[in-house]
Amino acid sequence: MADPRQAAPTDGLPVPVRLLTPAARLPERAYEHDAAWDLCAAEDAVLPPLSRATVGTGIALGLPPHLAALTLPRSGLASRHGISIVNAPGLIDPGYRGEIRIILLNTDREATFRVSAGDRIAQLLFLPLTPVSLSVVESLDDTHRGERGFGSSGTGGRTR
Repeated sequence: MADPRQAAPTDGLPVPVRLLTPAARLPERAYEHDAAWDLCAAEDAVLPPLSRATVGTGIALGLPPHLAALTLPRSGLASRHGISIVNAPGLIDPGYRGEIRIILLNTDREATFRVSAGDRIAQLLFLPLTPVSLSVVESLDDTHRGERGFGSSGTGGRTR
């Protein structure tokens, strides 16, 4: 009998996934063309109001050198329960081979949030990496935006 934690083969770039615990579940996409994959908790956790907890997913990735991954909050958890990720997005570098752990944050001021093993707690987005080289220069080319930073698009292009 096939292991239900195993994914069906696809035409995408293969990424090895190590299941570290019996509770670990292979990330899945809810719909065929979804950009991100659902990550599930591999352990239970309790988040009292305004607290955070690091929750293990029970998986490790074998990302190739030209691929990174980001962990992102789930919009449904955010809107219904005020659950987010402290370091969103969380970066998984290609050389990291440890367990993916999610730092959940309960922003609700009154309700405790409980996580059970198997619950979808985050999303995983894979990103190609473009090689770059940095060089020191005396000046940068001019652009329409220039040095206008935080909030500048809401000022109609005016500077403060």
